[in-house]
Amino acid sequence: MNTSFGLMHIWSQGDIVTRAIAIVLLFMSVISWVIIVGKLSTHLGYPYKIDRFLIQFWSSENNVDACSVLEQADSYGAFSRMANQALLANDSFEQRTAMGIGAQTDRGEFISRTLQQSIMMAQTRIESGLTVLASVGATAPFVGLLGTVWGIYHALVGLSGVKQVGLDQVAGPVGEALVMTAAGLFVAIPAVLAYNACTRSNRLIIARLDGFAHGLHNYLVGGVR
Repeated sequence: MNTSFGLMHIWSQGDIVTRAIAIVLLFMSVISWVIIVGKLSTHLGYPYKIDRFLIQFWSSENNVDACSVLEQADSYGAFSRMANQALLANDSFEQRTAMGIGAQTDRGEFISRTLQQSIMMAQTRIESGLTVLASVGATAPFVGLLGTVWGIYHALVGLSGVKQVGLDQVAGPVGEALVMTAAGLFVAIPAVLAYNACTRSNRLIIARLDGFAHGLHNYLVGGVR
């Protein structure tokens, strides 16, 4: 590639709008990759480890050992927090005040509310960052396209006073402008792929959390594992 038409040439020849768009794309790329790396470090293989440590949980001799197993094996902490909150709710059921707002609820409803709140909190933590990935994946191509349109306009304005325009004089500036479209796609594609992968992983985790919640409810209310 001719060095006169490299990235540094785009930056040096571009105006404030072109540079601002390039900075926005760089910022979007950095933010998306930070989220992607964070999600991979916590979600990589996590849905497939759940069944293994849940078997260990239900095979424990008592509640203390069961919670200890989850705290050691559950790297994300969603299941261990749910188990601890459910056991705490079960222990605090007898300590309700006679005139409190929960005085008329039975044990099953009391624990069920705790489990529902735990699932919602876990879902909020698991889905954190996905909105940013979706936004980057949806808007980055258009930001790059805006840079391309503006770059072509800027190039044509620069050539407007030239009486004889050759192919080399047009191909260089237009090619540089098209780099902005490629940059937008480079930012958007990883974000979209990561969003789809995390969404699928999150569905598996939430489904297992829901099943674990039903199991805890049956165990704490009916004594059935």
